[in-house]
Amino acid sequence: MEDLEITPEQMNIEHLGPARIDNPTIKANNCCFVHESDRVLYEDVIDHRTSSSTTLISQVSMERSGPREKIYFDPCKTKAGIVTCGGLCPGINDVIRAVTMALSSIYGVRRIVGFKYGYEGFIAKFGHEIVELNQEMVDGWQETGGSKLGSSRGPQPASEIVDCLERMGVNILFVVGGDGTLRGGADIYDEIKSRNLKIGIIGIPKTIDNDLMFIDESFGFQTAYEAAVQSLICAHTEAKGAYNGVGLVKLMGRHSGFIACSAALAMSDVNFVLIPEVPFTLEGDNGFLNALRRRLEARHHAVVVVAEGAGQELMQAASGTDASGNKRLQDIGVFLRDEISDFMHDRGISHTVKYIDPSYIVRSVPANAADGVYCLQLGHDAVHAAMAGKTNLVVGRWHGLNVHIPIRVATMRRKIIDPRRPLWRSVLESTGQNKWYT
Repeated sequence: MEDLEITPEQMNIEHLGPARIDNPTIKANNCCFVHESDRVLYEDVIDHRTSSSTTLISQVSMERSGPREKIYFDPCKTKAGIVTCGGLCPGINDVIRAVTMALSSIYGVRRIVGFKYGYEGFIAKFGHEIVELNQEMVDGWQETGGSKLGSSRGPQPASEIVDCLERMGVNILFVVGGDGTLRGGADIYDEIKSRNLKIGIIGIPKTIDNDLMFIDESFGFQTAYEAAVQSLICAHTEAKGAYNGVGLVKLMGRHSGFIACSAALAMSDVNFVLIPEVPFTLEGDNGFLNALRRRLEARHHAVVVVAEGAGQELMQAASGTDASGNKRLQDIGVFLRDEISDFMHDRGISHTVKYIDPSYIVRSVPANAADGVYCLQLGHDAVHAAMAGKTNLVVGRWHGLNVHIPIRVATMRRKIIDPRRPLWRSVLESTGQNKWYT
């Protein structure tokens, strides 16, 4: 990434203490262990045109995830907790099941609890129950969408969360969530460290927008854009079914247009993709509305995909933040629908606009096969890291291999689409949208 300011030392992973216990997978699985020195380079290709820090970047590497020969926690004396936070995403239940199964069947941990409704589950005033998790309970969870543990947005006091962990004797906490949730996990870690406690915090990244740094792809992302494709197919059908028909689809993506771009490439009949990373104008010969008009004059139908965070500068800014602390967005989908209709009507152009917002459908479906495999592997590697006594880390995939990333590094900034990189080039080549601009 351009101007990446990170040193190799920042990628070091913290430990609760020396690991001295033989890993039980030696006998159970004839396991092939990962050595502590196994690393994955940040950059496998150095592009000197787009990076001003290539020398530093080439030295940055990440610790490989996987089972270690020695572990820190004695399984029969270990209690683990799982919490899911933030918006729903395909694959959450797969991850809960994978963590539960790995703890119990691979390591023999018998005390596993789930905290209900996100970080609220730790706070006494909310009164949420604690769920005892085991192999029988999580059987079949991977076939369902949503979160069996429930979720909530927004932070809770780290001191009260750690109080709860201490009272319950929890040794490991698995935190499943996006950047806000993981920052909360880092705050919990800081509180644990200030008390000199031996409680591990392991993050499993869940963000449907795919916007976490140092992670190739978040779990559920493939399922999300696969589900979004069905809406694009419907929009295309509606657009072709009317003279000068416009199918307009709004997809998730507050700051990053990965779902919009990936769904458009998978469907490949999309004519315009509008994302937060590439500003656009409405008016003028080179504006979007005239480009759309030219497309309709030539082909008499068009499909437009817009990410929810695109074009915010074109509207009056919304006030306040949501429960997660994100700046509130105006509805670009409704805005564009009305602007397109007004523009065409004022020019006497017969048209129809069919607007589709499938957001809640996309994020609530069960994980597909590819994400199911990914969730299973993330859950297993999260457990391997935890049992080895590692803490304050996120398990993610980089260059096709699972790695450990310090939480503060993974959340230091959002991953966004670089318009100079191949993904956006592929979008422009697939849509041909540039040819409609003068």
